[in-house]
Amino acid sequence: MRSDGSQPAPLGLKVAAACGLLFLHLPILLIFIYAFTTEEKSFVWPPPGLTTQWFAVTWNRPDVWQALSLSVRVAAISTAVALVLGTLCAAAVSRTRFFGRETISLLVILPIALPGIITGIALRSAFSLAEIPFSFWTIVLGHATFCVVVVYNNAVARFRRTSGSMIEASMDLGADGFQTFRHVVLPNIATALLAGGMLAFALSFDEVIVTTFTAGQQQTLPIWMLEELIRPRQRPVTNVVAMVVVLVTLLPILAAYYLTRDGDQIAGSGK
Repeated sequence: MRSDGSQPAPLGLKVAAACGLLFLHLPILLIFIYAFTTEEKSFVWPPPGLTTQWFAVTWNRPDVWQALSLSVRVAAISTAVALVLGTLCAAAVSRTRFFGRETISLLVILPIALPGIITGIALRSAFSLAEIPFSFWTIVLGHATFCVVVVYNNAVARFRRTSGSMIEASMDLGADGFQTFRHVVLPNIATALLAGGMLAFALSFDEVIVTTFTAGQQQTLPIWMLEELIRPRQRPVTNVVAMVVVLVTLLPILAAYYLTRDGDQIAGSGK
Protein backbone atom coordinates (compact mmCIF):
# COMPACT_ATOMS: atom_id res chain seq x y z
CA MET A 1 0.00 0.00 0.00
CA ARG A 2 1.27 3.46 -0.91
CA SER A 3 1.67 6.35 1.53
CA ASP A 4 -1.55 7.92 0.25
CA GLY A 5 -3.52 4.76 1.06
CA SER A 6 -4.06 3.65 -2.55
CA GLN A 7 -3.43 0.10 -3.72
CA PRO A 8 -0.86 -0.57 -6.50
CA ALA A 9 -2.35 -1.61 -9.83
CA PRO A 10 -2.29 -5.36 -10.59
CA LEU A 11 0.21 -6.55 -13.19
CA GLY A 12 -2.56 -7.63 -15.55
CA LEU A 13 -4.09 -4.18 -15.50
CA LYS A 14 -0.71 -2.60 -16.24
CA VAL A 15 -0.18 -4.95 -19.19
CA ALA A 16 -3.69 -4.22 -20.52
CA ALA A 17 -3.08 -0.47 -20.23
CA ALA A 18 0.25 -0.79 -22.06
CA CYS A 19 -1.39 -2.81 -24.85
CA GLY A 20 -4.14 -0.20 -25.17
CA LEU A 21 -1.59 2.60 -25.46
CA LEU A 22 0.36 0.69 -28.09
CA PHE A 23 -2.81 0.02 -30.06
CA LEU A 24 -3.62 3.74 -30.06
CA HIS A 25 -0.17 5.19 -30.71
CA LEU A 26 1.73 2.63 -32.77
CA PRO A 27 0.00 3.71 -36.03
CA ILE A 28 1.04 7.31 -35.29
CA LEU A 29 4.62 6.14 -34.83
CA LEU A 30 4.45 4.43 -38.23
CA ILE A 31 3.41 7.76 -39.78
CA PHE A 32 6.52 9.36 -38.34
CA ILE A 33 8.75 6.59 -39.71
CA TYR A 34 7.24 6.59 -43.19
CA ALA A 35 7.76 10.36 -43.40
CA PHE A 36 11.50 9.62 -43.66
CA THR A 37 11.42 6.60 -45.99
CA THR A 38 13.30 6.62 -49.30
CA GLU A 39 10.54 4.58 -50.98
CA GLU A 40 8.10 6.93 -52.69
CA LYS A 41 5.55 4.64 -54.33
CA SER A 42 4.54 2.16 -51.63
CA PHE A 43 4.77 1.46 -47.90
CA VAL A 44 7.51 -1.08 -47.31
CA TRP A 45 8.48 -2.42 -43.90
CA PRO A 46 11.14 -2.01 -42.86
CA PRO A 47 11.86 1.15 -44.87
CA PRO A 48 14.69 0.58 -47.38
CA GLY A 49 16.35 3.79 -46.19
CA LEU A 50 15.83 7.06 -44.39
CA THR A 51 15.92 10.57 -45.83
CA THR A 52 14.71 14.09 -45.07
CA GLN A 53 14.12 15.06 -48.70
CA TRP A 54 10.34 14.80 -48.38
CA PHE A 55 10.23 17.77 -46.01
CA ALA A 56 11.69 20.02 -48.71
CA VAL A 57 9.35 18.51 -51.31
CA THR A 58 6.34 19.14 -49.07
CA TRP A 59 7.43 22.71 -48.30
CA ASN A 60 7.65 23.56 -52.01
CA ARG A 61 4.26 22.11 -53.01
CA PRO A 62 1.67 24.91 -53.29
CA ASP A 63 -1.26 22.46 -53.16
CA VAL A 64 -0.29 21.53 -49.61
CA TRP A 65 -0.34 25.16 -48.49
CA GLN A 66 -3.64 25.85 -50.25
CA ALA A 67 -5.34 22.86 -48.60
CA LEU A 68 -3.87 23.71 -45.20
CA SER A 69 -4.93 27.34 -45.45
CA LEU A 70 -8.48 26.38 -46.40
CA SER A 71 -8.77 23.91 -43.52
CA VAL A 72 -7.46 26.39 -40.94
CA ARG A 73 -9.77 29.18 -42.12
CA VAL A 74 -12.83 26.93 -42.21
CA ALA A 75 -12.09 25.47 -38.78
CA ALA A 76 -11.44 28.88 -37.24
CA ILE A 77 -14.66 30.47 -38.50
CA SER A 78 -16.74 27.36 -37.77
CA THR A 79 -15.40 27.34 -34.22
CA ALA A 80 -16.16 31.04 -33.75
CA VAL A 81 -19.74 30.53 -34.96
CA ALA A 82 -20.09 27.50 -32.70
CA LEU A 83 -18.80 29.37 -29.65
CA VAL A 84 -21.40 32.11 -30.07
CA LEU A 85 -24.40 29.96 -30.96
CA GLY A 86 -23.51 27.05 -28.67
CA THR A 87 -22.99 29.30 -25.64
CA LEU A 88 -26.21 31.23 -26.20
CA CYS A 89 -28.22 28.04 -26.68
CA ALA A 90 -26.66 26.45 -23.60
CA ALA A 91 -27.48 29.52 -21.50
CA ALA A 92 -31.09 29.49 -22.67
CA VAL A 93 -31.59 25.77 -22.05
CA SER A 94 -29.85 25.61 -18.67
CA ARG A 95 -31.05 28.88 -17.13
CA THR A 96 -34.67 29.16 -18.23
CA ARG A 97 -37.72 26.92 -18.33
CA PHE A 98 -40.02 27.04 -21.31
CA PHE A 99 -42.29 24.77 -23.30
CA GLY A 100 -40.33 22.46 -25.63
CA ARG A 101 -36.97 22.96 -23.90
CA GLU A 102 -36.01 19.28 -24.03
CA THR A 103 -37.08 19.08 -27.68
CA ILE A 104 -34.84 22.01 -28.56
CA SER A 105 -31.96 20.40 -26.67
CA LEU A 106 -32.48 17.19 -28.65
CA LEU A 107 -32.57 19.07 -31.96
CA VAL A 108 -29.33 20.87 -31.10
CA ILE A 109 -27.39 17.65 -30.48
CA LEU A 110 -29.02 15.74 -33.34
CA PRO A 111 -26.48 16.71 -36.07
CA ILE A 112 -23.61 14.99 -34.26
CA ALA A 113 -25.74 11.92 -33.52
CA LEU A 114 -26.67 11.44 -37.18
CA PRO A 115 -24.20 9.75 -39.57
CA GLY A 116 -22.09 12.33 -41.37
CA ILE A 117 -23.30 11.15 -44.76
CA ILE A 118 -26.90 11.97 -43.79
CA THR A 119 -25.91 15.49 -42.75
CA GLY A 120 -23.87 15.90 -45.93
CA ILE A 121 -26.70 14.78 -48.22
CA ALA A 122 -29.19 17.01 -46.37
CA LEU A 123 -26.94 20.07 -46.67
CA ARG A 124 -26.18 19.42 -50.32
CA SER A 125 -29.89 19.07 -51.08
CA ALA A 126 -30.66 22.28 -49.19
CA PHE A 127 -27.92 24.22 -51.01
CA SER A 128 -29.08 22.91 -54.36
CA LEU A 129 -32.72 23.72 -53.61
CA ALA A 130 -31.79 27.27 -52.57
CA GLU A 131 -29.45 27.55 -55.60
CA ILE A 132 -26.50 28.39 -53.34
CA PRO A 133 -23.20 27.74 -55.16
CA PHE A 134 -20.62 25.65 -53.34
CA SER A 135 -17.97 27.86 -51.81
CA PHE A 136 -15.91 28.48 -48.70
CA TRP A 137 -19.04 29.48 -46.81
CA THR A 138 -20.96 26.30 -47.63
CA ILE A 139 -18.13 24.34 -46.00
CA VAL A 140 -18.29 26.62 -42.95
CA LEU A 141 -22.05 26.12 -42.64
CA GLY A 142 -21.65 22.37 -42.90
CA HIS A 143 -18.95 22.24 -40.23
CA ALA A 144 -20.78 24.62 -37.91
CA THR A 145 -23.70 22.17 -37.66
CA PHE A 146 -21.66 19.74 -35.57
CA CYS A 147 -19.23 22.24 -34.02
CA VAL A 148 -22.18 23.93 -32.29
CA VAL A 149 -23.05 20.62 -30.63
CA VAL A 150 -19.57 20.22 -29.15
CA VAL A 151 -19.55 23.71 -27.65
CA TYR A 152 -23.15 23.32 -26.47
CA ASN A 153 -22.43 20.08 -24.61
CA ASN A 154 -19.46 21.59 -22.77
CA ALA A 155 -21.19 24.89 -22.01
CA VAL A 156 -24.51 23.45 -20.82
CA ALA A 157 -22.75 21.09 -18.41
CA ARG A 158 -20.78 23.97 -16.92
CA PHE A 159 -23.84 26.24 -16.73
CA ARG A 160 -25.70 23.59 -14.76
CA ARG A 161 -22.84 23.33 -12.28
CA THR A 162 -22.58 27.09 -11.76
CA SER A 163 -24.70 28.44 -8.91
CA GLY A 164 -27.51 30.73 -10.00
CA SER A 165 -27.22 32.61 -6.73
CA MET A 166 -24.03 34.22 -8.00
CA ILE A 167 -25.87 35.78 -10.92
CA GLU A 168 -28.69 36.93 -8.64
CA ALA A 169 -26.16 38.47 -6.24
CA SER A 170 -24.49 40.31 -9.11
CA MET A 171 -27.81 41.74 -10.23
CA ASP A 172 -28.70 42.73 -6.65
CA LEU A 173 -25.43 44.64 -6.40
CA GLY A 174 -26.35 46.75 -9.43
CA ALA A 175 -24.53 45.01 -12.27
CA ASP A 176 -26.26 44.97 -15.64
CA GLY A 177 -26.52 41.92 -17.87
CA PHE A 178 -23.23 42.50 -19.69
CA GLN A 179 -21.29 43.15 -16.50
CA THR A 180 -22.70 40.01 -14.92
CA PHE A 181 -21.71 37.96 -17.94
CA ARG A 182 -18.24 39.54 -18.11
CA HIS A 183 -17.30 39.27 -14.44
CA VAL A 184 -19.37 36.33 -13.15
CA VAL A 185 -20.56 33.99 -15.89
CA LEU A 186 -17.61 34.08 -18.28
CA PRO A 187 -14.90 33.30 -15.68
CA ASN A 188 -16.88 30.24 -14.62
CA ILE A 189 -17.46 28.86 -18.12
CA ALA A 190 -14.20 30.00 -19.77
CA THR A 191 -12.38 26.68 -19.44
CA ALA A 192 -15.42 24.77 -20.73
CA LEU A 193 -15.59 27.07 -23.75
CA LEU A 194 -11.86 26.64 -24.33
CA ALA A 195 -12.14 22.86 -24.28
CA GLY A 196 -15.26 22.91 -26.47
CA GLY A 197 -13.68 25.36 -28.91
CA MET A 198 -10.52 23.29 -29.29
CA LEU A 199 -12.49 20.10 -29.81
CA ALA A 200 -14.72 21.86 -32.34
CA PHE A 201 -11.64 23.15 -34.20
CA ALA A 202 -10.14 19.65 -34.28
CA LEU A 203 -13.37 18.06 -35.54
CA SER A 204 -13.72 20.70 -38.24
CA PHE A 205 -10.07 20.45 -39.26
CA ASP A 206 -10.23 16.71 -40.01
CA GLU A 207 -13.83 16.46 -41.25
CA VAL A 208 -14.13 14.54 -44.53
CA ILE A 209 -17.69 13.31 -45.17
CA VAL A 210 -19.62 16.56 -44.70
CA THR A 211 -16.88 18.46 -46.53
CA THR A 212 -17.16 16.13 -49.51
CA PHE A 213 -20.80 17.11 -49.97
CA THR A 214 -20.36 20.85 -49.37
CA ALA A 215 -16.96 21.76 -50.81
CA GLY A 216 -17.56 21.44 -54.53
CA GLN A 217 -14.14 21.49 -56.21
CA GLN A 218 -12.27 22.82 -53.17
CA GLN A 219 -9.85 20.69 -51.21
CA THR A 220 -9.41 20.86 -47.48
CA LEU A 221 -6.34 19.16 -46.04
CA PRO A 222 -8.06 15.82 -45.17
CA ILE A 223 -9.52 15.54 -48.68
CA TRP A 224 -6.14 16.41 -50.16
CA MET A 225 -4.50 13.67 -48.05
CA LEU A 226 -7.05 11.07 -49.13
CA GLU A 227 -6.48 11.87 -52.79
CA GLU A 228 -2.72 11.81 -52.34
CA LEU A 229 -2.85 8.37 -50.74
CA ILE A 230 -4.36 6.79 -53.85
CA ARG A 231 -1.67 8.23 -56.11
CA PRO A 232 1.34 5.99 -56.79
CA ARG A 233 3.91 8.80 -56.36
CA GLN A 234 5.36 10.81 -53.49
CA ARG A 235 3.35 9.01 -50.84
CA PRO A 236 5.77 10.07 -48.07
CA VAL A 237 4.58 13.65 -48.60
CA THR A 238 1.25 12.67 -47.07
CA ASN A 239 3.02 11.26 -44.03
CA VAL A 240 5.11 14.41 -43.67
CA VAL A 241 1.94 16.51 -43.64
CA ALA A 242 0.30 14.15 -41.13
CA MET A 243 3.36 14.26 -38.87
CA VAL A 244 3.50 18.07 -38.90
CA VAL A 245 -0.22 18.26 -38.12
CA VAL A 246 0.24 15.92 -35.14
CA LEU A 247 3.16 17.94 -33.79
CA VAL A 248 1.44 21.30 -34.28
CA THR A 249 -1.85 20.22 -32.69
CA LEU A 250 -0.08 18.57 -29.74
CA LEU A 251 0.87 21.93 -28.23
CA PRO A 252 -2.65 23.42 -27.96
CA ILE A 253 -3.96 20.08 -26.71
CA LEU A 254 -1.41 20.10 -23.89
CA ALA A 255 -2.20 23.75 -23.18
CA ALA A 256 -5.94 22.99 -23.01
CA TYR A 257 -5.28 20.08 -20.66
CA TYR A 258 -3.33 22.19 -18.18
CA LEU A 259 -5.83 25.03 -18.39
CA THR A 260 -8.89 22.83 -17.86
CA ARG A 261 -7.63 20.20 -15.41
CA ASP A 262 -8.92 22.26 -12.48
CA GLY A 263 -12.27 22.94 -14.16
CA ASP A 264 -14.16 20.96 -11.54
CA GLN A 265 -13.57 23.76 -9.05
CA ILE A 266 -16.47 25.96 -10.04
CA ALA A 267 -17.28 28.99 -7.96
CA GLY A 268 -20.54 28.52 -6.12
CA SER A 269 -21.00 24.94 -7.28
CA GLY A 270 -21.27 23.70 -3.73
CA LYS A 271 -23.97 26.15 -2.68
